[in-house]
Amino acid sequence: MDNTSNSIHEYCEQHSSEESSVLKQLNRYTHANVLQPRMLSGHLQGRVLAAISHLLKPTHVLEIGTFTGYSAICLAEGLAPNGKLITIDVNPEIENQALYFFKEAGLENNIQLIIGDAYQIIRTLPKHFDLVFIDADKKSYAKYFDLVMDHLKPGGFILVDNVLWSGKVVDEAALQTDKDTILLHAFNEKIKADERIEKVLLPIRDGLYLIRKR
Repeated sequence: MDNTSNSIHEYCEQHSSEESSVLKQLNRYTHANVLQPRMLSGHLQGRVLAAISHLLKPTHVLEIGTFTGYSAICLAEGLAPNGKLITIDVNPEIENQALYFFKEAGLENNIQLIIGDAYQIIRTLPKHFDLVFIDADKKSYAKYFDLVMDHLKPGGFILVDNVLWSGKVVDEAALQTDKDTILLHAFNEKIKADERIEKVLLPIRDGLYLIRKR
């Protein structure tokens, strides 16, 4: 999944702030107990998410795709006083684990977990988000983006994960045969052409799109 060598990735982690004890515990738990642990944001990307949140000091954050809660905790680190993060996941099996770690991090009053269909739930939410993180089913990225743009404040940011798809977006064979690669490349082209936003695609881990609404 990483688009840099293991040695470079490890070097970057070694020269970045450490994970908190709760995040280390959550990282270990996920790798020991959950299928597809590579879906976890992890140390380096987690510190990037936390740094962006600290820079923005958002009051209202939306996350689409909770998994075990690692990225939600990172994004919640920079919340403004009395800020709130809403995180949505379709899988009810993650609920107890995520809520446990939110409480361990002292963020149970700042993070609200909603289980269900994100596309339907978002339509019921207020239109005032400062920051949105999209890390869910790849086939729905385009419709999530279109939907959250209407819920994002001018000057607000959207972060989208996995947009390099293990480097397959520049693999001509994958672009012809792999459905997810084709969808993600089409999404990236959609973002590139959208004049309502400023954007930069960062080659961090599996690719992180940083998007600002004008």
